[in-house]
Amino acid sequence: MESAHVRWRPAPAVRPHAAFYTGYAQRGLPPGRHRGLPSPYLTLVITLDEPLRVAAHPDPAAPPGVYDTLVGGLHTTPALIEQEGTSSGIQIALSPLGARALLGLPAGELAGADLDGADVLGPLAAELRERAALAASWPDRFRVVDELLTRRADAGGAPAPEVAFAWRRLCATGGAVSPAELAAQTGWSGRYLARRFGVEIGLSPKVAARVARFDRARRLLQDAAGAYPLAELAVACGYYDQAHLTREFAALAGLPPARWWAAEFRNVQSPVDLAAADSAV
Repeated sequence: MESAHVRWRPAPAVRPHAAFYTGYAQRGLPPGRHRGLPSPYLTLVITLDEPLRVAAHPDPAAPPGVYDTLVGGLHTTPALIEQEGTSSGIQIALSPLGARALLGLPAGELAGADLDGADVLGPLAAELRERAALAASWPDRFRVVDELLTRRADAGGAPAPEVAFAWRRLCATGGAVSPAELAAQTGWSGRYLARRFGVEIGLSPKVAARVARFDRARRLLQDAAGAYPLAELAVACGYYDQAHLTREFAALAGLPPARWWAAEFRNVQSPVDLAAADSAV
C-alpha cells in the first residue's frame, strides 16, 4: 500500500478565500467507501487520475455521479465516495465567504449540492485538472492551483461585513456562540441575520454552529488517532455530555465516533505540512 497526504497554504491572493489545499494519493488499498463529512468549508476536488465516484450525495434526491472535478457546498449529512484502490487529487477547502470571489456565486446556491466543476468554473475546471496532472511534484501542482485561482480571484465580490463577522465568530468559537449573540454583535435582528446568512453561507447560524462544533470534535479525534476519551472530547467541544456528542456524530457523520474512526482511519491521517516547501525547493 502506498499513500500520500500533504497540505499547502494558498498564495496570498487566494488565502482570503481558501484555507488550505490537501494533496492525496492512495495505491493498493482494498475497495471501500469514504465519508465526505460536513465541515465549515466548501470543497473543490481536482482529480489527478481516476475520477471521483460519488455513490450518495448529501442531497438524497441527487443520483450517483462520476466527476473529474467537483464543487461541493456546505452540508449536514455525509457524501459517500466509492474508492476502488487507486485515487489521487487535490482537495481545496474554500471559505463560504470566498464563494463569490472564486466561484462567482454565493455559497447559499451550493448548499447541500455536489456539482461538476465545469458547471461552476467553466473551462477553468478542465485546465486545473490537466495542468495539475502534468506537474512533477506536489509543490508544482499546488503552484498551478495558486496561479489559476489567483487569476480567478475576486470574480464575484464579497458578502456583507456583518455576515463575514458572524461566520468568523462561529468558526473561531467552534460553534460556541448563540445566534442571538451573533445578531446583537452585528446590530441586525436575528431574523434578518438568519436570512442574509442563509443566502451567503447556505446554513442558518444555528445549523452552522452545529457543523463548526462537530468539525472541531472530529479534528481533535483525528489528531489523537481515535484515542481521545469521548467524555473529555464532549466537554472540550461544548457538548452537554458524551451521549450528546455521540448523537451529533451519528447525525452528521452517519456513524458514532468510534465506528467512524474504525471505518475511516485509513483516509484521515494527518497531512504532512508543505507550507514551507516553496522556499525549500
